[in-house]
Amino acid sequence: SSRVLSSMTNAILARVYKHNDLDLMTKEATIPIINALSDLYHPLQILADYLTLQEHYGGLNGLTVTWIGDGNNVLHSIMMSAAKLGMHLHIATPKGFEPDLRITKITEQYSKEYGTKLLLTTDPLEAADGANVLVTDTWISMGQEEQKKERLKAFQGYQITMQTAKSAASNWTFLHCLPRKPEEVDDEVFYSPRSLVFQEAENRKWTIMAVMVSLLTDYSPQLQKPTF
Repeated sequence: SSRVLSSMTNAILARVYKHNDLDLMTKEATIPIINALSDLYHPLQILADYLTLQEHYGGLNGLTVTWIGDGNNVLHSIMMSAAKLGMHLHIATPKGFEPDLRITKITEQYSKEYGTKLLLTTDPLEAADGANVLVTDTWISMGQEEQKKERLKAFQGYQITMQTAKSAASNWTFLHCLPRKPEEVDDEVFYSPRSLVFQEAENRKWTIMAVMVSLLTDYSPQLQKPTF
């Protein structure tokens, strides 16, 4: 129970299947609960992605991010944050694999509020037009192995290649949260100088550390001052 763990630890970093499990934990806990992944969101991954883009481009405002793939938890976290940071968002998903409708509605509101562009399509090439950043993820997440055949068929034409990037911005880059499978992105793109996947993987470490330091400082006044 998170109430018991609250008496033993300073924070809980939890990776769960159902997002509702995190909600239940936060009700009982008296310490920070960090979402390390749920079926609905993957916020820590997005922090690493944004740090990677910040380092590469020098800023996030005005970038066009294109997601080509499944309407999954990683995409949901991008959708909930991109407009707030001034980024335009293009999303290409096959029919039947769209992002959560509730999250799409919130994203549409954010887009209007912050004056950013939002495109939802089933055409990867349309989504890639003018993109600074091409992003994808696995098409078959944990617990979806039984759907492999059906999913591989649905995602035909969604592999990111140099052809996909032909209409992208001249300074385009590629992100993938790993592990990557060749059907999602070919070797030419994955191992090219355009690919920031290894910096992105490293930045998972720094952003998780930053989240922990920030939360522990807020929750534990005794940790605010260094002791020697």
